[in-house]
Amino acid sequence: MPAQGWRGRDVISILDFTREDLCSLFEAAERMKRLLSEGRLPRLLEGKIVALAFFEPSTRTRLSFEAAAKRLGAETIGFTGEEAVSVAKGENLADTVRMLDGYADVIVIRHRYEGTALYAAEVAEKPVINAGDGKQHHPTQAMLDLFTVKELFGGIDGLVYGVLGDLRFGRAASSFILGLTLFKPEKVYLISPPLLRTRPEVRVRLEEAGIRYEEVDRLEDVLGELDVLYVTRIQKERFPDPREYEKVRGSYRVTRELLEKHAKPGLRVLHPLPRVDEIAFDVDETSYAAYFIQARNGVPVRMALLSLVLGAEV
Repeated sequence: MPAQGWRGRDVISILDFTREDLCSLFEAAERMKRLLSEGRLPRLLEGKIVALAFFEPSTRTRLSFEAAAKRLGAETIGFTGEEAVSVAKGENLADTVRMLDGYADVIVIRHRYEGTALYAAEVAEKPVINAGDGKQHHPTQAMLDLFTVKELFGGIDGLVYGVLGDLRFGRAASSFILGLTLFKPEKVYLISPPLLRTRPEVRVRLEEAGIRYEEVDRLEDVLGELDVLYVTRIQKERFPDPREYEKVRGSYRVTRELLEKHAKPGLRVLHPLPRVDEIAFDVDETSYAAYFIQARNGVPVRMALLSLVLGAEV
């Protein structure tokens, strides 16, 4: 898709996009990555301002958006945490969004409540990019995850995927699974404790897309079949009841020994990060580990996305 097809577009859910949309984004991200490796900064957004409205704490997502904007020549404004803005004084979200809409050319928003990004897009005239809201949507994470799979395997279709961990509350996992429905995976294993099973609407989407999937409790039972293992942490902060978290805390741990015993040599392990103890540090130096490649891909993918949304030639 040429840049004009993306210009001014809100990015709320990965399902707002087609396979063709994502392929055009990936092509742009590949060009960005090549330019970065050559030390050439394509200052396509000189004079633009990117607002980073992070009502929740963030490290990788916020910093990679900031790095992406600055490498393209844009300036950034914003905040992290409600305590830093007038919301703490009682200002409503709509007024905050309108303020940012007047200051910036695009608004990148992260919030704990699902639907916030969509609401912001309805209020703002400038494009809004969802940097994670609630339990289901984190579209730019899914974009960089799928880009990483394409880079590692040469494509996304025909692979066997395992998504491990918090599939109930984890928005990165949900967005990744939803993103896979735009492609043709061989099969998707949903691996989690019973309390953290994938939500019904995500399973319905898999079924509508005709994708074979299976819910399992134990990683060891399916590890040998996987091409991609997508690991997520169990997020204590997402649990409404701390007692539920205690029931599932430490439910799984991916170690070098486990991978060498059960996994294919070509398996690649992804993780949106941060990790706690679900992937042992001894995995880092193996050929299985691809999560740091994945994290680095956040900058070129978000560079490509900002350029396309703001109508710059990539």
